[in-house]
Amino acid sequence: MNTADHILFLLKTRGPQTAQQLAETLDLTSMGARRQLETAQEKGLVTFEDVAEKVGRPSRRWLLTAAGHARYPDRHADLTLQLITQVRSLFGEEGLDKLIAAREQASEELYRNNIDSGGDLPERVAALATVRDAEGYMAESEVQPDGSVVLVENHCPICAAAKECQKFCRSELDVFQRVLGPDCKVERYEHVLNGARRCAYKIQPV
Repeated sequence: MNTADHILFLLKTRGPQTAQQLAETLDLTSMGARRQLETAQEKGLVTFEDVAEKVGRPSRRWLLTAAGHARYPDRHADLTLQLITQVRSLFGEEGLDKLIAAREQASEELYRNNIDSGGDLPERVAALATVRDAEGYMAESEVQPDGSVVLVENHCPICAAAKECQKFCRSELDVFQRVLGPDCKVERYEHVLNGARRCAYKIQPV
């Protein structure tokens, strides 16, 4: 991955960043990072916002534009939307529900095969993140000080399908709860379809 692509990747996975933050992560000079960002801005891939700080002048934070996010496209989005439309047309909502249920069952089987039900909660969430990452979600997990675990998905490869039929998202949330077990509670607190940069879930022991 070259420097320009790495900067876009960091903005995708970490959200808005200052040039200094990017420089420190990539071992660049601040000027070098700014040049890369300005070049990306000229291509329409990034923009910036000036955020007021408590002390001193505003901090300039860089973030991806819609074109920048489009560098990480939905998987076969056009075909997926056509299939959803055709299923609705031919079989109605009931047929679409059966399609989503079949996908849900296949996903649940895949996750269960990769998650050790005897592992502790952080291990189970980490295993789920690994599988989701392989599916294209840019997923990662992190244990929080309160003992909960956060699952973050920085990209949604089925976003087009989910926008057309939000049952896909509800289905995923239910699957996560079942495969992680009854000793935890899964809540989505950031959602791409609600305008967030990513989808994020908090998994708490119960």
